[in-house]
Amino acid sequence: MGVNRVILIGNVGADPEVRYLEGGDCTAVVRLATTEAYRLRSGERREQTEWHRLVFWRGLAQVVEKYVHKGDKLYVEGRITYRQWEDKAQIKHYITEILVSGMEMLGGGSGQSKPNATGYTSSEDGGMDALHESESPEYKVVNPDPDRPDLPF
Repeated sequence: MGVNRVILIGNVGADPEVRYLEGGDCTAVVRLATTEAYRLRSGERREQTEWHRLVFWRGLAQVVEKYVHKGDKLYVEGRITYRQWEDKAQIKHYITEILVSGMEMLGGGSGQSKPNATGYTSSEDGGMDALHESESPEYKVVNPDPDRPDLPF
């Protein structure tokens, strides 16, 4: 048995790239920056930023299309995947992606309700409203303790 699980918290680097495929499926790609801060022995503070390519599908991609924008802070869960292909010049290309299975928008925002991985939306005043099934029918994770909206699942 193996485990392939990724959890990231970071900032969106650009607006999502959303595409609708011939069969009607929606996909969204988001670039997410995670930054780690550390100190050298000399006491100097350094930061290192890593960029991640997040891939969302179907209902979750539609949620991303509607609510996620450059600069937003996201919590995402998913699995890491690797792809490779050859171009016309027979040069091999490699890509690492995170296939996202759940997400939550963190921090303040524009005042709109924003969906999260619990199946609820959080409004600016901190209240929680149920996410309408028509907004995201394919992705619905139920929080086992609705009295604790801070749980990431």
